[in-house]
Amino acid sequence: MSTENLPEPAPGDDAVSAELIAASLRADTADLEVYARVLSTSLIETLPPGAVKLERKRSLADRAAGREGRVESVDVSLGEQRMTLRLEKHGPVGEICKEVRGIVLSRQKVGLDVWIETLSAAIAETARDNARARAILQRFVLGD
Repeated sequence: MSTENLPEPAPGDDAVSAELIAASLRADTADLEVYARVLSTSLIETLPPGAVKLERKRSLADRAAGREGRVESVDVSLGEQRMTLRLEKHGPVGEICKEVRGIVLSRQKVGLDVWIETLSAAIAETARDNARARAILQRFVLGD
């Protein structure tokens, strides 16, 4: 993802802010198929194992060529939040769920911007609690 228009972190600020994360996540949303592929790869590399699940659709050509197929949805679970982004024909559809021990207590459909803001806040919280996640996230956001 491109980092040329991202805000600079404050001097001495070792935590990556939710705003900086959101700017990174918004950087390449023009082509949603490419965005979903880049986003899913970035999230899988950045977040704890098992936090990101992908749903892919494989065409006959994908199967014949041994490709994974196109990302149809990205599902991220952090703490008690589950954030799902589905790429549908009319555009992206986000969903934010509060989930406790596998039981969904609330579910809200949201637009892409709200989904990114919620995901960014959850990632920032995870980074505050986990030194390894913080280091990986700083490399993702800042390109270090």
